[in-house]
Amino acid sequence: MQMATRWLAAAILVFGLSTASKADGPVFKAGFAERDVSPAIGAEQPGGYGKAYHKAFHDACKARAVVFDDGKARVALVGLDALLIRGETVKEIRSAIEAKTGIPGGSVMIAASHSHNAGPTGMFLPNEYADAPPLIRRLVEQESVVADTAYLEKVKAGVIDAVVEADAKRVAAKAGAGFGKAEGVAFNRRFLMKQGHAMTHPGVGNPDIVEPAGPVDPEVGVIGVWDEKGKFLGCVFNFACHGTTGPEGISADWIYYVERTIRGLMGEDSVVVFMPGMSGDVTQVDNRAPYQTKRSGEVVARLVGGTVGAEACKELVAVEQHAGPLAPVVAVSKTVHLKRRRPLPEHVAAAMEMVQKDKKSVDLTDWTFAKETVVLAHRLEKHPEVDAEVQAIQVGPAVFLSSPAEYFVAYGLELKAGSKFPFTFPVSLANDSLGYIPHESALDPQTGGGYETRLTSYSNMEPTAGRKIVDALAEMCKSLTPGPVPKAPASLPFKGKPWAYGDRRPQLD
Repeated sequence: MQMATRWLAAAILVFGLSTASKADGPVFKAGFAERDVSPAIGAEQPGGYGKAYHKAFHDACKARAVVFDDGKARVALVGLDALLIRGETVKEIRSAIEAKTGIPGGSVMIAASHSHNAGPTGMFLPNEYADAPPLIRRLVEQESVVADTAYLEKVKAGVIDAVVEADAKRVAAKAGAGFGKAEGVAFNRRFLMKQGHAMTHPGVGNPDIVEPAGPVDPEVGVIGVWDEKGKFLGCVFNFACHGTTGPEGISADWIYYVERTIRGLMGEDSVVVFMPGMSGDVTQVDNRAPYQTKRSGEVVARLVGGTVGAEACKELVAVEQHAGPLAPVVAVSKTVHLKRRRPLPEHVAAAMEMVQKDKKSVDLTDWTFAKETVVLAHRLEKHPEVDAEVQAIQVGPAVFLSSPAEYFVAYGLELKAGSKFPFTFPVSLANDSLGYIPHESALDPQTGGGYETRLTSYSNMEPTAGRKIVDALAEMCKSLTPGPVPKAPASLPFKGKPWAYGDRRPQLD
């Protein structure tokens, strides 16, 4: 079962150097590296179902990588500052990494942070609908977010170079893991309403709100890594919240302030790898806020990033003196066969009629979702089903469990609760992007509902998709055996004398 409290993670579940000699201990190496993959001013800004363009720069978007090595196997974790990454792109990256390093492609996990202020890696790939009818091509290429060919090449090169460098920089290392708790910065955005079904973002202070329609996961999971001389090399952290705080301009979003916080304490040349938690229904917006506070922007990015970063720092300094080798290092994966949901023929017909109107003459929301219905109907002609990869990467007593979607947080909590690993990190939007995969309760025809359940070309998996994925991840997790959690050496028997300054009764004269 998951040990969630901070004091247990820091005081009991810590890594330590064993009393055995280094020669007899497990081999453990790690290396970190990063690359700047920022888009240019004027590039498309993803995050919505229509066109938007970057007009300013705030901070760099990066590909951050770590390679772990137990002497028998190597794995790579990559945190990419991007809204998403498509499976086709991941395949190309993995193939190049395997050719350059020998790390098997299936041992590489690439997770997109879901920053809405990042570059155009999707939603659609260049020329993906080149053979489609003219109407479909227009709706995709002129009215939707399309990845830029040159920018995709920059991202692919950045990820590959970061992993290659991290692999080359592997050194004998020691590591420690823990959980902090960042409360009050991430909130479930879906609510059960008095009218009987769920809504997404019903509005701050809406009196018809009954209760949240889902939970949150406040845990900040972290693995810190030091070299044998005690120099901090970097860390991997995991937290469940959308990257939608939206500082002005190109940005990694609140993840930037996590990096600044950790580097400020642990070392400016360290690398901070973000593996995003399952947060398909979790954002920084508190729809039940009792006070007038900002919901987005610079101050909110600092609030979320600073709070999460501080919790990560607390765990890093708690385990710093007790860090040790992590083993084994293992990567496994499965393919889950999923079907897409189909819009009713009458809905497609109405959508076709709508999209041929001037969108300025009708409701923009209605036009946008009509556009998505039409494109989805075309997509279903060639791709009615999808084979989704789910992956488990083990690093000693820690395991990263990935979903290729904006996966609801309840599934992440379920994975943690059922895991035998003391450190379980659910990861969303890893290795592909299948849109929102809601919890089955959100698709209940009576009480479900909300933005994430709407059919679009991006988000359309069958109602059972979430359960299939979580079952496959849980099965893989059960097939793995957690590595030992070394304990710090026991204190030596007391043989000295009490401190001379402090061994007296009160002096009252």
